[in-house]
Amino acid sequence: MSEAGVHEDLALNLRLLCSYYKSIAEVCRRLNINRPQFNRYLSGQHRPSANTLRRLCEFFGVDVQDIERPYQEFERLVQVRPRLRPADDEQAGSVSDHLDRLRHAGGSMDRYLGYYFEYYLSMSAPGRLLRNLVCLEQRDGQVVFQRTERMESVAGEPPCHNRYQGIAYLLTDRLFLVDYETLNRHEITQTILFPSFRNRVTRLTGIKIGVSDNSQRMPCCARVLYEYLGPSVQLRKALRLCGLYRTDDPGVDQSILDAVSNDMAPGEVLFRARH
Repeated sequence: MSEAGVHEDLALNLRLLCSYYKSIAEVCRRLNINRPQFNRYLSGQHRPSANTLRRLCEFFGVDVQDIERPYQEFERLVQVRPRLRPADDEQAGSVSDHLDRLRHAGGSMDRYLGYYFEYYLSMSAPGRLLRNLVCLEQRDGQVVFQRTERMESVAGEPPCHNRYQGIAYLLTDRLFLVDYETLNRHEITQTILFPSFRNRVTRLTGIKIGVSDNSQRMPCCARVLYEYLGPSVQLRKALRLCGLYRTDDPGVDQSILDAVSNDMAPGEVLFRARH
């Protein structure tokens, strides 16, 4: 029996699975597999290695023992188990495909681009108010942002900065911001904000979830306020105004303190944002 005959059923089964995609090129792109090599599997000339075969089965959503069944058996199996069909499965897309769908699902964020002061009660310095600088901008059709924390200086040394890079979405009248700390890569935070329904964006309020920047590494949730500064700022001056503040500091607006207060009303069982 020829080598092609040995792998004929496997080749036919792979071709059947590929038929649920737009093209073989799409399958190769999503699998990040070499097209000429994949064509050898489809022709029956070569059998994939054990590792490659496992990757193929995970991608198509079938078991290794099933994909090597005789073709007619495998065809019946796929027909009666429609959940195996990648074309019907939203999960078949790559991560970038899903993120791209999210980007197109929301409305325009043009009016929210620019600089903000971010305020919330510090997760690592209890009782202190933290003011950070946030910049939302558009790159390659996606709204991204940088969030900068100005940390207190050690005696004789200049203040240091923590920088977070993230991505933003507007979904069903809520702004979702997700970022990560770029230096140590030890934290991801999520912020959900109420959009502004006024002609001019001034303040946005919501909830922030993160981790305290101390030895406890405690997951925390806090109310947050974004104060719009404009499409551009003098960066050095803006950063000098960032940092930790006492809640009784005369330079802190009382309305900001009220907005980020983390109290709960009697009878509340969930910690909620304040609009």
